[in-house]
Amino acid sequence: MTIDDLKAQNLILFEVISGSRSFGLATETSDTDIKGVFYLPKDKFYGLEYIPQISNETNDIVYYELGRFVELLLKNNPNILEVLASAPDCILYQHPIMQQLTLDLFLSQQTKQTFAHYAMSQIKKAKGLNKKINNPIEVKRKTVLDFCYIIQGQHAYPLTNWLNEKHLDQHLCGLVNVPHSRDLYVLFYDASGDCGYHGIIQHDDSTELCLSSVKEGTPVNAYLSFNRDGFSSHCRDYKAYWQWVAERNEQRYRSNIENGNDFDAKNMMHTIRLLQVAHEIMTKGTITNKCANRDELLAIKNGQLSYDEIINMAESLLADIETESLTSSLPEQPDSTKVLQILVNMRESLYNQYLL
Repeated sequence: MTIDDLKAQNLILFEVISGSRSFGLATETSDTDIKGVFYLPKDKFYGLEYIPQISNETNDIVYYELGRFVELLLKNNPNILEVLASAPDCILYQHPIMQQLTLDLFLSQQTKQTFAHYAMSQIKKAKGLNKKINNPIEVKRKTVLDFCYIIQGQHAYPLTNWLNEKHLDQHLCGLVNVPHSRDLYVLFYDASGDCGYHGIIQHDDSTELCLSSVKEGTPVNAYLSFNRDGFSSHCRDYKAYWQWVAERNEQRYRSNIENGNDFDAKNMMHTIRLLQVAHEIMTKGTITNKCANRDELLAIKNGQLSYDEIINMAESLLADIETESLTSSLPEQPDSTKVLQILVNMRESLYNQYLL
């Protein structure tokens, strides 16, 4: 099914403007995000074609099947709670039956965890961007040779330096495992190439060292240690960095750089906003989507606050939320039995074509 199918079959129950426009944080370049709720025709719901959500290609427009919507509300999912709490001027359509799902049925102490968990994931993203911007990785990946060291006495010297100093060719080296030792090898060298040694690596893309057959009694040139864990870590970082480069929002990235930010300021703005919403839930038992502190939040988005200032603000909010939760009148969890009965009644009404 597609969004067009939902509209053609009159399956949409709820449709709202979400995101920055619903929070009062929209600027000239802001997109218009749409979220909503639909229900499946009876044959698809009872059959094998259950569809939990439908979206467009960019995920700017997302509709959740009624059961999935209620499931996420029971889990106190931050994004879905905010959809239910949409201000009247952001509601594009609301079927009368949706009036049965009210915010007070779902708000609970769980929000302390769900909002905080989501906020901390945003902080982690910001830290990841901070690391990527300040620690760019060269286009050419390092090779296994860059993680090999020659052992001499109590010291370890980079293999590449050792080879260069001695004017040796790694392809003329032969390696043999040292028994009972992890990633420790005996290194032999044959300047003539007559011994048929396989070298240390075959090519720059190699991920393993080569081993060779060496005659017993051949003089040892050195002992080599391979930092396998360091090489594996580098490969993971390399892949993650260049995948990020390929997929990043270039306009947003350039905006961060131009404002002197080495973190994603937009993510951090939403982190603070989410924590402020969680604080409102704990203290007032409700959600007000329209942000009263628009200027403060946009100042964060525009890079006017430092990373440390934002982190301190987030940590202070987290501490306040924890304190307020101790005296909050919110239940530990929503009354799932009551909510599920409402859901069943809603489906029965929809499938019987009875409009409340």
